[in-house]
Amino acid sequence: MQRSVIIDCDPGVDDCIALLAALGAPEQIDLRAICVVAGNVPVDTCARNARGVLALAGREDIPVYSGCDRPMQVDPVFAEHIHGASGLGDAKLPESTVTPATLGAVDYLCETLGQAEPASITLVITGPMTNFATALQRDPNIVEAVREVVIMGGASVEGGNITPHAEFNIFADPDAAAIVLASACPTVLIGLDATLQIRCTPPRMSELEASSHPACHAAAEMIAHVNRIYGEVYGAEGAALHDPCTIGYLLAPELYDLVSVSAKVDCSGGERRGQTVITPAQSSGLQWVTGLRDGPLFDLLVRHMERV
Repeated sequence: MQRSVIIDCDPGVDDCIALLAALGAPEQIDLRAICVVAGNVPVDTCARNARGVLALAGREDIPVYSGCDRPMQVDPVFAEHIHGASGLGDAKLPESTVTPATLGAVDYLCETLGQAEPASITLVITGPMTNFATALQRDPNIVEAVREVVIMGGASVEGGNITPHAEFNIFADPDAAAIVLASACPTVLIGLDATLQIRCTPPRMSELEASSHPACHAAAEMIAHVNRIYGEVYGAEGAALHDPCTIGYLLAPELYDLVSVSAKVDCSGGERRGQTVITPAQSSGLQWVTGLRDGPLFDLLVRHMERV
């Protein structure tokens, strides 16, 4: 069954791969819009990258709305040391020829969700949650239009990837994360405990590089850069495909293991800023992904990128 989907992201290498996979699944995902937020790179760079993905896919009919250029309370932090200054690693995407949207992402979310039927729109968030949190503060009633929020963020068993305690998306705007995770929206949270299970290892890189599809070729160029950084910074073989796990969940939820939880976000300015404390909770509207089937998931993502 097709979902109406808005993706709120900070492209970023793995955000771009998530977008490409979503664009390759039109029977299941009706992508209404892309909202961007400052995160991996500044918001203007994120907007250019999102529009470049749409140009590559021949889908510039989908609008891109630029959102918040800084977190709600804390100072901005970026991840250019991982994604490169362009946010795209070694890849170059086509330049968009479409005039950028003038409406801001927060205004778009408030207007669209405010006018939508109850439980009709799925929101996928693969960056800091600043846009949606700001929209919720402006109009709390927009939660009624949300069918589900699927988020890449957080960590429990795995600790963090920006500090020993925090995952980057939560660390970048913990106040926004706390607002969203405390909302009444049905939510699936996919953190490092799950995303670190799917890595773009050398055999998988070879598969992408061997593909004749432009989307897979672009993905391989992006990931090659991150793979080098992962080896240098983390001593790991193969970058984790964090953000595409959200799209994989929409396409094949049976590949994921979920438990009902509550989540508390550390919004202090101390060493545990951005830490997510995940606690089992019965009858919770928040689902935490504990595991996934990485082989079938990787194949699924590649198969949909090859349809772009």
